[in-house]
Amino acid sequence: MSGTLVLTRTTIGVDVRRGTYEVFIDGERVGSYEIHETYETQVAPGQHSLQIRGGRYSSQKRSFEVSDGQTVRFNCSGKRFLPLWLASFAIPSLGLKIHRR
Repeated sequence: MSGTLVLTRTTIGVDVRRGTYEVFIDGERVGSYEIHETYETQVAPGQHSLQIRGGRYSSQKRSFEVSDGQTVRFNCSGKRFLPLWLASFAIPSLGLKIHRR
């Protein structure tokens, strides 16, 4: 059996980080998706890490656990609070934000 990971990419207002976002689970690239799209993949039960990359920018790694038949949902956005957005030019891992839905 497996669980499902669902990623969305929606934002209110302007998301200046356009382009394709790549999805990494446990450090391995598993797919990609565009703004206003949904990405869905099956994952084995257990503890995993999730990271999103878009060009030179990335999110910080997020841990999540999934069990058989469970669906775990996250949203990723390039829209950040102004000081973090400015800091992301020097620290690319601050460029994208993942939050669980």
